[in-house]
Amino acid sequence: MNKLLIILLVLVAAQSCKKDFLNRPPEDQLIADIFYKTTEEVRAGTAPLYNIVWFDYNDKAALSFGDARGGNMISNDRDQFYRFAVPATDVNTLLPAYKSFYKIIAQSNQTMFNVRNNATTVPDDVKRSAIAECRFMRAMGYYFLVSNWGAVPIIYDNVAQMGDTKVTRNTIESIWELIIRDMTYAAKNLPAASFGEGRVTKHSAEGMLARMYLTRAGVGSAGTRRKADLDSAKYYAADVINNGPYVLEPNYYDLFRGENHNSSKNNKESLFSIQWMPIKDPWGINNSFQAYMARNGDITGSWDGWGAAHGASANLIQYYLDNEADSIRRKATFMFQSDFYPEIRKDLGGYRFTATDVANTKKYIIGSVKDNGGKGSEMCAYINTYMLRLAEVYLIYAESILGDAASTADAEALKYYNAVRTRAGMPEKSSITFDDIFLEKRIETVFEGIYWYELMRLYYFNPTKAKSIIDAQDKGAYTLTYNTGSTSPRTWTAVYNTKKYPVTDQTMYLPIPEAELVKAPNLAAAPVPFDFSLLPD
Repeated sequence: MNKLLIILLVLVAAQSCKKDFLNRPPEDQLIADIFYKTTEEVRAGTAPLYNIVWFDYNDKAALSFGDARGGNMISNDRDQFYRFAVPATDVNTLLPAYKSFYKIIAQSNQTMFNVRNNATTVPDDVKRSAIAECRFMRAMGYYFLVSNWGAVPIIYDNVAQMGDTKVTRNTIESIWELIIRDMTYAAKNLPAASFGEGRVTKHSAEGMLARMYLTRAGVGSAGTRRKADLDSAKYYAADVINNGPYVLEPNYYDLFRGENHNSSKNNKESLFSIQWMPIKDPWGINNSFQAYMARNGDITGSWDGWGAAHGASANLIQYYLDNEADSIRRKATFMFQSDFYPEIRKDLGGYRFTATDVANTKKYIIGSVKDNGGKGSEMCAYINTYMLRLAEVYLIYAESILGDAASTADAEALKYYNAVRTRAGMPEKSSITFDDIFLEKRIETVFEGIYWYELMRLYYFNPTKAKSIIDAQDKGAYTLTYNTGSTSPRTWTAVYNTKKYPVTDQTMYLPIPEAELVKAPNLAAAPVPFDFSLLPD
């Protein structure tokens, strides 16, 4: 990491300390004037978009929003998310998460501004590629905002807008249009081959376009989905599969081991991952996930490890007990009583999980610093965070082929759907439905912060079904005890204290944080369409 990049990271860290998203990001004119003059400097200028701006999302919001709200997670301090009772006054997770996505957007906008105005001596393709990275990240920020809050303000000019207390929200349809426009630009202007470890490419953007088109197909389209968007999802997914450099990791378990997926060595299944550093200075380039989700310090070998009360929901426990063959993904994701993990605490001969009160998290839990070649530290696990994997693209492709049909036996759809299943040790199917694909994606990506966005995707075109899935989820406490002596398969007995929390059309969306409403009262007004002629080229 060179000195110029360190300077940029410090500036972004300063931005992260701002109190609300309406504050303008710091602009050091001296740095801007002397930077962005070479290809190396331009690429260093976009590097902070891969970690520090994502810290607040990864720290707590990823699982609170994607898995707690989705019904995958039980927790003693994030339960308000799966009870659909998050108050607008919440300053612990709601407000930081809302601001975190606008940090991503603000930094993307600011970097685009700097590249456009200061990268006067670099090749044009390098300049376009840097802007494409920014637009890729801005689209991601808006994807999370629209999926959690619905209508929100489109901020495209930091200087002109971020001090405007009269800012208003824009319609859901407008935000989805911006997301598609930004990702399309990224797909057209990013290089086909990555110019650096973990940097996004044309195919990264195409994979995201497949996800975005599949989702937008249902926006404002009750009952059925727009065929043009489904066709676009199919087109982009197919190009990633047929022409991209990605391969499915042979062993699902290996996807979530630090040595196989870090900022120096990205797993070949990753289309886009947050690139965490094995250091904590400046604060925010480190991965704090393990600190909050590992059951205790016996796993981390340090003073962190505060995840004793976080783990699989009863709803998921029942799935695993009903589907014993899905043991590869299960053990890689959750620790059940008596599970043994030889790669964790190798200095002690491995780690055996003994608790019965909850199935704690295993996915992204990589053990002590000693387990990881001396890299990382407390609050700093050296493993990247997947944002899009090839397995998801396979399932998007299968669903885009299915479309709104009741089922399909299409050879291409089955080939890629079954590729995901067989890797997990699950039997192939000869015909698949929407429900088959929807469930497969849930189990494949559980605790990767994805499932809520799948439920919202369904809600767009079939709100009744989406709400019925949520309403039926058991989110109560349970005990899970290993049946001593069982081997092939190993079995467990669960005792449930069933609790279900219904959702409404209103609580499908999170409230705008009260602190933001106080500063910008117009956020409470009805959303308006966005004028796209305002965007710079």
